[in-house]
Amino acid sequence: MEHSHTHAPEIASDVGATPCPLAGVRVLDLSRVLAGPWAGQMLADYGADVIKVERPGTGDDTRTWGPPWWGEGEQRVAAYFVCANRGKRSVAIDIASPQGIEQVRALALDADVLIENYKVGQLAKYGLDAASLRALNPRLIYCSITGYGQNGPLSHKAGYDFAIQAEAGLMSVTGDKGAEPQKVGVAVTDLMTGVYATTAILAALYERQQTGRGRTIDASLFDVQVAMLANQGSNQLIGHTTPTRMGNAHPNIVPYQVFPTRDGHMVLAVGNDGQFARFCEAVGQPAVAGDLRYSTNPARVENRQSLVPMITEWALQRDTAEWVSLLDQSAVPCSPILDITQVMAHPHVAARGMKLDSSSTSVPPMVANPMLMDGVRPTADLPPPELGADRPVWESAK
Repeated sequence: MEHSHTHAPEIASDVGATPCPLAGVRVLDLSRVLAGPWAGQMLADYGADVIKVERPGTGDDTRTWGPPWWGEGEQRVAAYFVCANRGKRSVAIDIASPQGIEQVRALALDADVLIENYKVGQLAKYGLDAASLRALNPRLIYCSITGYGQNGPLSHKAGYDFAIQAEAGLMSVTGDKGAEPQKVGVAVTDLMTGVYATTAILAALYERQQTGRGRTIDASLFDVQVAMLANQGSNQLIGHTTPTRMGNAHPNIVPYQVFPTRDGHMVLAVGNDGQFARFCEAVGQPAVAGDLRYSTNPARVENRQSLVPMITEWALQRDTAEWVSLLDQSAVPCSPILDITQVMAHPHVAARGMKLDSSSTSVPPMVANPMLMDGVRPTADLPPPELGADRPVWESAK
């Protein structure tokens, strides 16, 4: 992106050797916890200069969300903070003070993007809201991430992933039938809001090349979670029925769930009729695929109550590894259920370069950016920053 940084405070930077398609883009990250920092880290991975603005003394809340910890003594930070703050530089600013307000305005004057996740209206008290900063810098792309958005009856509420999973429908379809509703094991609403926000920021950067003007982006965890209902939301809108918890079963596909094996469990994910026919052939039951009750997916969904117990009986006859090997040869999707230690030690993770190990005590082990660009992962090589490690020379905006 073409942009000349002539007014911003000077902060020494470190240029990585990975693909940097956003080189020259400056991001001011006023966000905390996960959704906003996740977006900021994605932009840093793509080469943007991301300046993280944190509270003096305490910083981002997640710095203390441990154990486990990375580092020693007063500089240690929680592993949670490490996962979302790679590639950034940190400045400690009290945005409630007159000096802090002027410092943020000085940074925003020459920023391309600003990300914040304060409650609706909170930054307006300090003149750091979208209207104020975009009047100062019309090229600024200002992204506000909140729980419920900038308007509507719930806009005043704070947003937490767990609460949003509950209120926006995800927990109603997660967990075993008739059992307690369950949240997903990672903060998927936060993470997907970060991803959605990043796509909107990139779209606005592209548009700005033609218009020269920025955008104000309203990113809501609630809105994102409603969108993430995907086929379940569509099922309700079109089928006029309320989706419910089905454990590991799928509302629209059979067989597509967890099955017990002789030594544990496996996932069987049959996505079409050809795969089902190959599955039946592999297990020595080709006639089942020809049975009109099971030959098509709609028929299998209709008759899941008789089909699933049959498959369960077959699955118990082999170990998980045997099933994975057998069904892989027949191009039938089937997987073991691995814990996270097994995932991090998996040869495919190693082959794909998804785990960033470091021999340096100053760089923690991290999970890489999942994208490849010309065969290289655009992953920022700066470690998560120490609080206030970057001390700018403040200049008054002219």
